Amino acid sequence: MWKTFEKPPTFDMIGGMGKAGKVLKQVLEAHDISQYKLAVTLGIGRTNVYRWVHENRDPYAETIVEIVRALKQINTSAAEDFVNLYLVDEIQSETQPE
Repeated sequence: MWKTFEKPPTFDMIGGMGKAGKVLKQVLEAHDISQYKLAVTLGIGRTNVYRWVHENRDPYAETIVEIVRALKQINTSAAEDFVNLYLVDEIQSETQPE
């Protein structure tokens, strides 16, 4: 049975639309991880990962944590890159004076 991470539209998403998908696509390609492999590790259908990577839908905050955990199971470096690209860069851009 596939889990689904989609929530009603009333829940807030983390980051801007598409940022998580762009970062995820970059990390998957850089570490040669297929959308299918990530989906299987997450226990979801590949179409969910496809939607994120193609920026049709952003994962929710809870899902971001699950993505990091799944990437860590597949490739620790991929998980670290995802966190750095998605979260650390966001924190640094907000803390730097303009």
